[in-house]
Amino acid sequence: MAIANVAMADPTPTGGALSKVEFLVLFKSTRKLGLYRAVDGKPVLMRSYGVDLGFSPRGDKGREGDGRTPEGTYFIDRRNPNSAYHLSLGISYPDVNDMAEARAKGLDPGGDIFIHGGPTSFRDRFKRDWTAGCIAVTDREIEEIWAMVPMGTPIAIRS
Repeated sequence: MAIANVAMADPTPTGGALSKVEFLVLFKSTRKLGLYRAVDGKPVLMRSYGVDLGFSPRGDKGREGDGRTPEGTYFIDRRNPNSAYHLSLGISYPDVNDMAEARAKGLDPGGDIFIHGGPTSFRDRFKRDWTAGCIAVTDREIEEIWAMVPMGTPIAIRS
């Protein structure tokens, strides 16, 4: 089951009890993060969350400090239970292609991209897209995501 086959849609999540997901898809344009598993070779949306992105959300991340959320396929590669943003799941950005592309331009690609919760004061103050490139949800939502998403889970981040 390839995550490339997941269409941009907003179906009703079918997940009842929290269960492990097999892949995540973030649609930046609609600010939706979907948690999926495959059933009979077809993607089934388990949960969907509204998100905030980097402060300059359009386009692919190209360098440190650009405020963009990267686009591409990555993996959950670390978990931080002591995050300043409640809980956080690390995304494997930059990968070798991101590093080579940035290096060719003489740039630092940045890093430390996470899915995380966060102080509500940021949301109240900035309203939308307040991170430096991360994917932010509420604290309650990151607790659900944390419980459902194991290490190594792929995440496709689309424009």
